[in-house]
Amino acid sequence: MVDGQTSMIARNCERAVVTAYRELRGIGTADMRAFYACTTLYRIHHPEASLDEARRLVAEWIDHHVVRKATGPTPGCDCD
Repeated sequence: MVDGQTSMIARNCERAVVTAYRELRGIGTADMRAFYACTTLYRIHHPEASLDEARRLVAEWIDHHVVRKATGPTPGCDCD
């Protein structure tokens, strides 16, 4: 289920990554396994992205939305 905070995320790829991470962690998936899965998910949305870029963005988004529970805008891609 998507909470109100997640639904406010403007970028489709960012929303997908954060939702997937939360759901994977919610069913007991280990942190790094969930992170790697979300990195793969990001690269499905953005096949042009390097692995390093994908890891950096996914880490920033998880830190922003999940760890710090911040609601402001995040750095990232230029997609909708």
